[in-house]
Amino acid sequence: MTVRYAVVGSPVAHSLSPAIQQAAFDHVGVDARYEALEVDAAGLDEVFRKLRDGQLAGANVTMPFKHRAYQEADVVEGDARRAESVNTLVPAQGSIRGISTDIPAIRRVWEERELPVGSVLILGGGGAAAAALVALKGNEIFLATRTNTAAQSLLERLQIEGEVVPWAGPVPGAVIVNATPMGMRGETLPAGILSQSSGLFDMAYGSLPTPSIVAARGLGLPTAEGLDMLVEQAALSFEAWTEHSAPRKEMRAAAQIAQGW
Repeated sequence: MTVRYAVVGSPVAHSLSPAIQQAAFDHVGVDARYEALEVDAAGLDEVFRKLRDGQLAGANVTMPFKHRAYQEADVVEGDARRAESVNTLVPAQGSIRGISTDIPAIRRVWEERELPVGSVLILGGGGAAAAALVALKGNEIFLATRTNTAAQSLLERLQIEGEVVPWAGPVPGAVIVNATPMGMRGETLPAGILSQSSGLFDMAYGSLPTPSIVAARGLGLPTAEGLDMLVEQAALSFEAWTEHSAPRKEMRAAAQIAQGW
């Protein structure tokens, strides 16, 4: 019998998760269908009901419901509890376990792409920024949001030491973590901050490498792009749902094909 999985949020029409996860299920021979479901708050409640009664075997959660998923899950584990952000729901015997595969994905991609450790400038104040803060909390943290109060509130909520800095201001020697959607539609990061950085982790992804990734590579900086993180967090979700090792090569190829790379 075909089992169902889904990514839920709003918007989700652009999501590469269906292509990535379907490729994984097909490769390992699991009879599963993975789809994108556009939901509002009431729709998310329905997703939880379907997880509890077995209509869904698992779900990924994207904007703007990662915090709501944290609140609704029966059990929240590890760093997801600290970030108050859940992106993967794993049902078991009527209970729902909430985890964050974003956080370990950030750490793994950071290491694989050999980004420097020490000083980090995180741009953004939402769930992606929260995940980055928790994942990178051993570094010297700088946080920039469009309003300083949002940045300070996020640091206090997560109980993470960090310095709030102006939105468009550079932090010399820091690796920039773009935890905003800037770049998905061809936007660039604030002028001047790349030239004084030591690397770029750009969580945004588009049909091509983002302009900021292109610029950072032109400066000879080490980079990690949104597709790296997207595939890794998807692979970790897949492994949480199944007993199979995720076929990362096939998952990345599916993402690139779906994006027209």
